[in-house]
Amino acid sequence: MTDQPQRAGFVALIGEPNAGKSTLTNQMVGAKVSIVTHKVQTTRARIRGVAIEGNAQIVFVDTPGLFQPRRRLDRAMVAAAWGGAADADITVLLVEAHRGVTEGVKRILEGLEEIGKGRTFALAINKIDKVKAEVLLALAKDLNDRYDFAETFMISAEKGHGVQALRAWLAEQLPEGPWLYPEDQIADLPMRMIAAEMTREKLTLRLHQELPYQLTVETENWEERKDGSARVDQVIYVARDGHKGIILGKKGETIKAVSQSARAELEEFMGRKIHLFLQVKVRPNWLDEKERYSEMGLDFKDGNA
Repeated sequence: MTDQPQRAGFVALIGEPNAGKSTLTNQMVGAKVSIVTHKVQTTRARIRGVAIEGNAQIVFVDTPGLFQPRRRLDRAMVAAAWGGAADADITVLLVEAHRGVTEGVKRILEGLEEIGKGRTFALAINKIDKVKAEVLLALAKDLNDRYDFAETFMISAEKGHGVQALRAWLAEQLPEGPWLYPEDQIADLPMRMIAAEMTREKLTLRLHQELPYQLTVETENWEERKDGSARVDQVIYVARDGHKGIILGKKGETIKAVSQSARAELEEFMGRKIHLFLQVKVRPNWLDEKERYSEMGLDFKDGNA
């Protein structure tokens, strides 16, 4: 620690689905705290990752992607994303370099106008390795003409390019004040929820089409054992009976592979032995059950049309 005053605050990352918000959160924090897959709309709750930069503690709010909501769950996710932006000290809009100013980006810019008074917004153009320099510069000018961003950054969240510059700038912008979390804490999610997210990620990677968005994972029991290991019991809820067979797979191969992969990642994350047990249960109306939304950190009321 130096003689400079401590700083602390919240930084919300917003953007379209799959813009790289989760990947950037994990790069900033230096650990995997947010679900990252090639599928869109995988971040359901506002996951907070905590990074230290000099005398500043930056609390990243990785919001669900902003998209046109159709179902109750979609609406709750979008409400959570805008809520994260409205509550943050600084909001960073991520735009994919190769996609440019899409209709979705235009809608987000309109939303920034509505919540933007007196707030600090930065622009991060992500996946810069996918386009040429002149395209990047033209895109940056176009976006800054549409909205007055405090600063613009060119980054590759996946490869880490430009991430340190963004983190250093964010640290300087945060208000002075004591740190919000212990120095060794990297996320404010309960371990039960992080574990459930890890299992859901493995399911999302392994399964295809619409099924992943019609399932949720909950950690039903967490038992600490005397030998330092832990027994973790999780339930995978699906909406239809036919989905149960898909998740189990032929002779149970799919759920076995998912369990092994999730357990390995959980053990690496926690640095100890984990005994993971998965069950699949059919709950036809879980998308309309209030307790399921609470588990995901979403507000059930926000899902109302």
